[in-house]
Amino acid sequence: MLLKLENIAAGYKDTKVLFGVSLEVNQSEVVALLGSNGAGKTTLLRVISGLIPVQRGKVYWNGEDITNMPAHRRADAGICQIPQNRGILVGLSVKDNLIMGTYNSRTKPKRQQLYEEIVEIFPILKERLNQDAGKLSGGQQQMLAIARALMMEPKLLVLDEPSLGLAPIVVDEVFGIIKSIKDKGASMLLIEQNLLQALGVSDRGYVMETGKIDIEGTSEDLMVNEDIKKAYLGI
Repeated sequence: MLLKLENIAAGYKDTKVLFGVSLEVNQSEVVALLGSNGAGKTTLLRVISGLIPVQRGKVYWNGEDITNMPAHRRADAGICQIPQNRGILVGLSVKDNLIMGTYNSRTKPKRQQLYEEIVEIFPILKERLNQDAGKLSGGQQQMLAIARALMMEPKLLVLDEPSLGLAPIVVDEVFGIIKSIKDKGASMLLIEQNLLQALGVSDRGYVMETGKIDIEGTSEDLMVNEDIKKAYLGI
């Protein structure tokens, strides 16, 4: 068991957002977390990253209780989150953004090796290494965010709405990259509203509604679930 959330309750000041959420991500597994806006998905990610405290419940990482571990130590341990806004440094070049990914003690000694490996995976970025990241298209910025995260050699990659705001053809490209990362044995938690894309690359999934897990199962089972098809596909 890589990541385990057990009966998590959390929120902001007097506003409760999560009500007893439990989920698991195993080694070399891609898990989709589905739900509409306001379901609590991003709040759950902030709990995983250590950015907001847990009011009730436990967070386990490789069997260790990390409920009270600060965010920077979770990042050092290998939990890497790509936020909705992608978090790239728009005033720096593509190359400098990538290099910034190797700040931790695990990856800094391998900086050049990782850099050479990652730019080969992302040829569109290799062509723009000296370009300011802020001048990239939305799809290219998402590619850069994923590439920089991989520079950290994450043990768990957490992606928050990677398709948000992208044209359909670009979404296909982004999910193609996600699938190629999966095929190399990566562990991922994928937060998405795009049902077909998310379940197409994941092994299992959870559906959140109003701060609770409403449905869970294999991606194949969720894809044919009538309630989910009505809610997300309108059929």
